Amino acid sequence: MNRKTVKRAALATAAVLALGAAGAYLYLDTTSGIRRTGSENCADVIPAGADRADGEAICATLDALTDAWARGDADAYGRQFTEDGTYTTYVGSHYEGRADITEGHRALFRDFVKGSKLAASYLDLRFLGKDAAILTGRGDDYTGTKPALAELSKVQTYTLVRDTDGAWRIAAFHNTQRQNVMERFSFLYSPATTPEAEK
Repeated sequence: MNRKTVKRAALATAAVLALGAAGAYLYLDTTSGIRRTGSENCADVIPAGADRADGEAICATLDALTDAWARGDADAYGRQFTEDGTYTTYVGSHYEGRADITEGHRALFRDFVKGSKLAASYLDLRFLGKDAAILTGRGDDYTGTKPALAELSKVQTYTLVRDTDGAWRIAAFHNTQRQNVMERFSFLYSPATTPEAEK
């Protein structure tokens, strides 16, 4: 076999492998939708038997957070966090304290997310005693048309506490970018890892 033939065979093999990988990626991407999209209304996830007023106060905190983002108001955004609150972004940046969160968002509102809004859906609210709660949901920032709930690309966890003035504030926030193709691959490879709500 001459060199030219070997080179052509290698290129053809590489092309077939690349097309196969692209096809597999497209398959995983198009079959990786979520079933449990949550509710756009935070009050829908207030658990039965919980203090309704506290649940509504927690939802009002999230509404104020969303409103402050839409206005690009870093001070109002920061006020939704406790003085020692923490904020972890989906890229891994970790802010410590209200001042750090506020100033980080002041810069974001001037640059990267200027003019954007937040879209959110809520999955679950759990109270951990009378002064602490965990709220989980999905979210994204956007400009233009608001994304559908199934398109929200981040999973978010808010730990809220009743602050010293009685207001509910966010003590810790963690934002995770959903890796839909990797998630779908893991569910196909090991079906037992699929969350019950996604089966």
